[in-house]
Amino acid sequence: MCAERAQRGLTLVELVVFIVIVGVALAGVLTALNLATRHSADPLVRKQALAIAEALLEEVLLQPFTWCDPDDANAATATGFAACSVAENNLAPEAGEARASATPLDNVNDYNGVSTTTNIAGGGAAPYAATVTVVPEGLHGIPAAAALRIIVTVSSGGETLELEGYRTRYSPNTLP
Repeated sequence: MCAERAQRGLTLVELVVFIVIVGVALAGVLTALNLATRHSADPLVRKQALAIAEALLEEVLLQPFTWCDPDDANAATATGFAACSVAENNLAPEAGEARASATPLDNVNDYNGVSTTTNIAGGGAAPYAATVTVVPEGLHGIPAAAALRIIVTVSSGGETLELEGYRTRYSPNTLP
């Protein structure tokens, strides 16, 4: 009779230990799921920041890198800064030039220091801030006077993405 009674069920201590073990395991699984869900939008933010950086870098790289300002009458024939009325040897836009204006930026040098904010999805606050830095830098035997390093930095929240490109003065008289 005694052996039969011991086989009938669980004791209260065994039941409490089982509940504690299952509770701890469940808390661990839910914590991992919560962490994964909270950061699931981060790849989207990174992809959008990368799209903004690529678009801005491409915009800069497609600009001419000439001796003279493209509006200068000597731009198509100049062989150096001395032949220009408006030389493009400053890393800043000429007076009155701005991105997306009636007189837009028209040379790679003009983009140094440009900053913009955007919302890739449209509407609402602009969560992405982008800045462009243009620095003269030698590149594999090309002197710094003939090569520029372009750095586009895009920030959103706590995330920052940096994209770099180089532009050389390979045809300084080609105008848009």
